[in-house]
Amino acid sequence: LLRLLIGVSLTVVFVLGESWINQLVEDRLRGRLVALYGTGFALSQLCGPLLLTALGTASDRGFWVSASLLVAGSLLLIGRTGAPAVDAHSASGKGLGLFCRKLPAIAWAVVLFAAFEAMVLTLLPVYLLREGFAQQMALIMVSTVVVGDAALQLPIGWLADRVPRQALMRACGVILLGSSLCIPAALHTPLIWPLLLSFGASAGGLYTLSLILVGQRYRDDALVRANAHIALLWGVGCLLGPLSTGAASQWLSGHALPLLMALGALVFIVLAWRRGAFSEVETGNEAMPGAAPR
Repeated sequence: LLRLLIGVSLTVVFVLGESWINQLVEDRLRGRLVALYGTGFALSQLCGPLLLTALGTASDRGFWVSASLLVAGSLLLIGRTGAPAVDAHSASGKGLGLFCRKLPAIAWAVVLFAAFEAMVLTLLPVYLLREGFAQQMALIMVSTVVVGDAALQLPIGWLADRVPRQALMRACGVILLGSSLCIPAALHTPLIWPLLLSFGASAGGLYTLSLILVGQRYRDDALVRANAHIALLWGVGCLLGPLSTGAASQWLSGHALPLLMALGALVFIVLAWRRGAFSEVETGNEAMPGAAPR
């Protein structure tokens, strides 16, 4: 019950936190500031296991440190303003299907990145160990993917404020497809290191740009609802990614992880190049109530 409660409360933090960030920033700075959030998000995933390693698991110090960080983070919000205004009467769990139909490329990008995150943290070390790498080297390679995700989000955000964001998102999909396909062949060559960096950066860029495109379009209640849909899609990706990869690794190919990521990237590219893939963001003709002016 306590684990369920933690999951629910942290999901609320994600939904309201991402909505709050997008609500506050000016559109001319949206790419860089949302990318800064994405960098912090990626670094936290890297620092959590490192912190636990330093503290050890023989005692409950890791629990108390994490609880203290949660409380301290909450205290930082005291007196802050600018959060989205939400109409409690309009809150409901409906609308996910409509969100996916109106913004199919963004919806799939969120699912794909969630699957990527779950697989990198759980199955990528197993994949590398099976391919003959020592445990220490496998952990370094996983860290390289996370560093690529974290370090290159700010350049992607900077570009998002200067070039068409839809085109940049499509480019991330193409890079993810190419790097995923090349990983099996380059696994035991020096080329694997830039490939791992681009693998992490392009996948992270899909999520960062999804938040940017949603944030440029919605405000207040509509923005919170859109981020709630993103949180639901995130859960779908975290569930399906490791399950499908684990099954494919056992029954189809030992290289299932990069190949399934390549397949997911290909699906994104097909969706992103369809007419109307970013229809609400690009035209605003069918925006939800509460949409922000362009």
